[in-house]
Amino acid sequence: MFLQGDMRDRGVLESALDGVQVVFHQAAYGGYMPEISKYVAVNSLGTAQLLEIIREKNLRVRKIVVASSQVVYPEGAGECAQHGLVFPGLRPIDQLRRGDFSVRCPVCQSPTKSVPTPEFAPLGGETVYAITKLDQEKLVLTWGRQVGVPTVALRYSCTFGPRQSIFNPYTGVIAIFCTRLLNNLPPVIYEDGEQTRDFSFVEDIARANLLAATSDKLDGKAVNVGSGRAVTIKRVAELISAALGIPLAPIMNGDFRPGEIRHLTSDTTLIRNAGYAAAVSLEEGITRYLAWIKTQGSIREYFAAAESILRQKGILQRVETNL
Repeated sequence: MFLQGDMRDRGVLESALDGVQVVFHQAAYGGYMPEISKYVAVNSLGTAQLLEIIREKNLRVRKIVVASSQVVYPEGAGECAQHGLVFPGLRPIDQLRRGDFSVRCPVCQSPTKSVPTPEFAPLGGETVYAITKLDQEKLVLTWGRQVGVPTVALRYSCTFGPRQSIFNPYTGVIAIFCTRLLNNLPPVIYEDGEQTRDFSFVEDIARANLLAATSDKLDGKAVNVGSGRAVTIKRVAELISAALGIPLAPIMNGDFRPGEIRHLTSDTTLIRNAGYAAAVSLEEGITRYLAWIKTQGSIREYFAAAESILRQKGILQRVETNL
């Protein structure tokens, strides 16, 4: 049964939960949209309402798997030549305005080398979306311990694949690059393009959810899900451009988004020990995504207008060359 609704609508949630034994809670308002209250209402309060309904109605839910995100980390883990494994915090905005995008050791301020981020890294995302994803994760795991229902929070790396929205200009870098190129517009890359991400194909994410639902090895835990492979955003743009046969060099104006993570690769030791392995490479996933997007007819470009809004709201800023 398919039921279209809103996480803020209690009646919809009650209907969706009727007779359900395993809940895969994937709903969230995402990306870099400028709304603040909507993030909190959908992600934080919506999750709280879902948990209240299960408890108050004494529903026979035997497990909840909630979609968390790598954005709960303020920055990826780093290796300092002097201090070893460190967990850098948010990069200061004054540093970014100078065009210095490096990630520095929190002890000695030396530049660090990016390394996979384990689940025990400090938490505290620095965007409204990140704050509410951490809310979702903590609410579900804490509630599960209190009521005795097994729960798992899966911290997804950047997820992509067929049916990813081509209309949302605020989230999904692969989808955004595709819609730009298909309109003969160059991709727009923030910072210097050397920031790295870990990408997961949607089918691998589905397999991780099925594992979490059918195994007790991850119960009560927050768990990274990713490929364990770091890829620069500049390289992602190159792969998509080559696959489409549209050789447009990306635009890089030194723009940056305060609070954005510079490097994040998931340490997937925990989920791999439970039996998970990513099966679809970034290259194969892009090929499959492009095969799907080519079936969608005429593709509009929404990013340019959205970027202007982000700049007006201060969510997108530019390096100050006179500093």
